[in-house]
Amino acid sequence: MPPFPEEPQIHESAQGPRATPASSRVTPTPRPEPGPRSAVPPRPGPPRPAPPAQRAAGAKPGPASTPDSPAGSAGGRGAPQIQLIPAPAGGALDAADEAVDLLLDSGRAPAEVLVLTTGDPHPWTAHERSFGEDAYWRQQDAADDVFYADGASAGQAKPRPVVVVAANGGDDTVKSVLPTALTRAQALLIVCGDPQQINSVLGAGV
Repeated sequence: MPPFPEEPQIHESAQGPRATPASSRVTPTPRPEPGPRSAVPPRPGPPRPAPPAQRAAGAKPGPASTPDSPAGSAGGRGAPQIQLIPAPAGGALDAADEAVDLLLDSGRAPAEVLVLTTGDPHPWTAHERSFGEDAYWRQQDAADDVFYADGASAGQAKPRPVVVVAANGGDDTVKSVLPTALTRAQALLIVCGDPQQINSVLGAGV
C-alpha cells in the first residue's frame, strides 16, 4: 500500500497578508435639517400636544443662528436685532417653525422664545386654548417652553429674549403685531413673511 503523501507544511512567512483592524475613527452623523411639520407631536402624559419646537431641558442659552440677512435694526439703545425670513403668507408659519428649530439647535432655551402669528393661530395655540384660557396662559407664566400666541392676544404676551413673528395673513394685524413684537423682543426679532410688507411697516417708525 503506497504511503500517504506528506502534507505540506505551511509556514507563517508563506501565509498571505494579515487583515489589519479598521481604524477606530468615528465619523460623525450629519444632523438632518429641520423641516415643516404637518402635525403637532404628542406630549408625554396627558393627551395634549407639545409645542413643535420642544426640546429636552438643560439647553444652555447661546447666540441665535437664523437664515438670511437682517432686514434692519431698530433704533435706540438696547433695541433688538431684526431679521427677515422671506416667505409667502401661506408658508410663513412653516418658516417660523423652522426658525424656532434653528434657534434651539444653536443653543437658545425653549423658554426664551415667543412665537406670534398674524393670521390663523398656530395649531398649538388653538389646541391649548381648547382646554381653557386659564390653562393656556398658565403655560406662559410657567416659562418652561416655547410659547405661541395669535395676533389678538399678542398684547398679553410677556417679553422674551427672542420673538418670532409669522406674518401668515391679515394686513392690518401685521401692522399691529409687529410694533408689539418689537417691544416684546429683548434681543432678537425674527419676522417671516413678505419682505415688502414687513419693510413698509418697519420703515414707518416701528
